[in-house]
Amino acid sequence: MDDLIKEIISFRDERDWEQFHNPKDLAISLVLEASELLENFQWKSSEQAIDINFKHIQDELADVLIYSLMLANDLKIDVKEAILSKLEKNKQKYPVEKFKGTSKKYTEIE
Repeated sequence: MDDLIKEIISFRDERDWEQFHNPKDLAISLVLEASELLENFQWKSSEQAIDINFKHIQDELADVLIYSLMLANDLKIDVKEAILSKLEKNKQKYPVEKFKGTSKKYTEIE
């Protein structure tokens, strides 16, 4: 992961784009790219979207991940630690005994 982040930051720094990449604008860009990812699925089933737009889906997902990793890097967030911490919180909110096989939110089950 560290090598990947270094590659992303190197790409950015070679172009002197860090000046445009404050946390707010990175978050905005992340959401915009996520919207472009979602656009590939609009008016199609998941299967149709993947069959028709797989390469575009891959590219847009890469953009989402790139902006996410840049934001994490700039905010000094350890991605692995953040993910593991969030998974632990989710285990508490969504215990297997109550949530296995259901799509309900934790506020919908007692």
